[in-house]
Amino acid sequence: MSPELQAGIRFEWQTQVPVHGTVPALFHQVPLACEMPEVLATGYMVGLMELACTHGIMPYVDWPREQSLGTHVSFSHLAATPPGMTLTIKGEVTAVEGRRIRFKVEAWDGLDKISEGEHERCIITPDKFNLRLADKKSRAGL
Repeated sequence: MSPELQAGIRFEWQTQVPVHGTVPALFHQVPLACEMPEVLATGYMVGLMELACTHGIMPYVDWPREQSLGTHVSFSHLAATPPGMTLTIKGEVTAVEGRRIRFKVEAWDGLDKISEGEHERCIITPDKFNLRLADKKSRAGL
């Protein structure tokens, strides 16, 4: 991780809301979800907010030797967004403490502010992480 990764770094990322990110499509195996409106699912939105933060720190990470994983999310979901609309997600690094990076993030769908909140990511070394994961799978009998 580059020492230039510091609080104050700002970023912006855009993506289109896909049909597979709506409530009925994301949870198609749950009958009650199939009856819900075809709008961006909160869970999918959280993933997009995480991806925006990941993109925001990529210039400071030695990819693929270093990667990041989400460790905390706290986002509001303020407005419904149908598939096809483009999201603009803006963020700022608010703190870098060792391998932990904190963010303030907001998202708009072109008409409304749809989300705001905070996120935290941790820089990992995939080789070490995958060894621990393999051990856990083994202990779980997977």
